[in-house]
Amino acid sequence: MKQTGIVLYHLEDPGSTKYDSMAEDMKTLEENFREENKSCFILGASGETGKLLLREVLERNIFSRVTLIGRRKLTFEEETYKNVVQEVVDFEKLDDYAAAFQGHDVGYCCLGTTRAKVGADGFIRVDHDYVLKSAELAKSGGCTQFHLESSRGADKNSSFLYLKVKGQVESEIEALGFDRFAVYRPGVLLVDRQESRPAEWLARKFFCALSTLGSNSMSVPIQMVVKAMVSNTLLQPENKTEILENKDIIGLGKPAEK
Repeated sequence: MKQTGIVLYHLEDPGSTKYDSMAEDMKTLEENFREENKSCFILGASGETGKLLLREVLERNIFSRVTLIGRRKLTFEEETYKNVVQEVVDFEKLDDYAAAFQGHDVGYCCLGTTRAKVGADGFIRVDHDYVLKSAELAKSGGCTQFHLESSRGADKNSSFLYLKVKGQVESEIEALGFDRFAVYRPGVLLVDRQESRPAEWLARKFFCALSTLGSNSMSVPIQMVVKAMVSNTLLQPENKTEILENKDIIGLGKPAEK
């Protein structure tokens, strides 16, 4: 979901690594959370991050009900997915589908597209309008936690359209007043996309090479992003709104040491 033209924006993360030591407590947190019998929904489950996020949520089995909200029904062959609920909506008429957003405790949003794919107006409509409207309906429907996949360098005052839109929607969702709002700002996502994006392929190869040299300030494996999103759901932060920069995501997304 990142545009390669802006991947070199800022070379150092402002985030800390305060999440590094939390992975070892996850099993206990999962057990406690599971007992609360909470439900969640996922927006963007057909995308690269959303697909892996759904798998992570199901494997860790922390929700009593998992709902996918999207423009089409997805097909799953594995038994693991048999109890997943799917709500098909028209994002151009989301008010007509308010019921799909009701009754969820936690919302995950991985919805997004690119300017190259749908043009500037289409990008704004998906990454801003659809995302914000979904958050509004979720809040009205009783959702207390909202987790948003954003972008490294997101800034509502940016001169880059991509980063500006990401920053604007972050700010506007924060204003909705969720009990808890978590923003994830990964760098270049290290993932083999099914969709062909040659420029992104070259960027991933470059940053994979950097990661082998010990640099993790500009990229992150997509598996770490989804693991961080689910793990962070279990925590009790001091502030209602939190922003996890790339290094934070890596710190929280590391597998627990055995």
